[in-house]
Amino acid sequence: MSILIYAESAEGKFKKTAFEVASYAKNIAGQTGTTVTAVAINVADASALAAYGVDKVLKVTNEKLKAFNAKAYADVIKQAATKEGSKFVLFSSNTDSLYIAPLVAVGLEAGYASNVVALPESLSPFRVKRNAFSNKAFNITEITTDIKVLAIGKNSFGLKENATALAEEDFSPSLNDGDFTVTVQSSEKVSGKVTIADAEIVVSGGRGLKGPENWGILEDLASALGAATACSKPVSDLGWRPHSEHVGQTGKPVAANLYVAVGISGAIQHIAGINSSKVKVVINADPEAPFFKVADYGVVGDAFDIVPKLTEKIKAFKAQNS
Repeated sequence: MSILIYAESAEGKFKKTAFEVASYAKNIAGQTGTTVTAVAINVADASALAAYGVDKVLKVTNEKLKAFNAKAYADVIKQAATKEGSKFVLFSSNTDSLYIAPLVAVGLEAGYASNVVALPESLSPFRVKRNAFSNKAFNITEITTDIKVLAIGKNSFGLKENATALAEEDFSPSLNDGDFTVTVQSSEKVSGKVTIADAEIVVSGGRGLKGPENWGILEDLASALGAATACSKPVSDLGWRPHSEHVGQTGKPVAANLYVAVGISGAIQHIAGINSSKVKVVINADPEAPFFKVADYGVVGDAFDIVPKLTEKIKAFKAQNS
């Protein structure tokens, strides 16, 4: 009767969120006297999970699951939960998992809480703290169902190493052909860059940069910080940057440890999508920009003057401390 987690991966390698969910699950397993089992889909080497408390991994290898398919993935995880008799099924709160988790909850007739930001307040009754109202507040959610499905907010719990002896088991769930009526014809992936989904630091630009030809100063800053680059909705709508970099309530949500906004005024939809970030730094020439009201640190000034100087200072600091 183990706690089940979905160990999310990309191109055969686990994402950082898989280890954070494993860390969270191990803590609950310690409180409930049970173990942690992970479901890994098309991952050849699952050994990295052992460092974060996973006791067993169910390895699913199937070419039909090579492209992400929410219904099919949910069916796999539901079957794994039934096999293991799991009372807790855990996901991360990132894009793919937020598609899967509700489907799993419906299939298991389980209560579901997304955007969980802390360990349970109590196990009986089961109560957990969640982000609410576009990350402007918290609420305490009580789940009364026998099975509970939780989606853990990115960077809310952190990575906690707790080494175990990992057992690996091949798992071959049945697949429903009806789940594959929609197929992926092709996909384009950017290589050699930090992705928004995995980034600890995000450097984001808005219309204040005046055009796509000026994005080099942002990319230089991101490179110095080891950060991902992102943009506001108007920037992606104008075609200055790809839509894959659009962050905000209507784009990709960001919960980075550091979010740097350059030339972004701070529309409410943008702020709602990045409000879970721990530290927010704003650089803007307009002292009345709404973003300053939610920023932890603000710099009023010309981005074309400030950003290159900031980049040089960061490079110099790193050189002195390398």
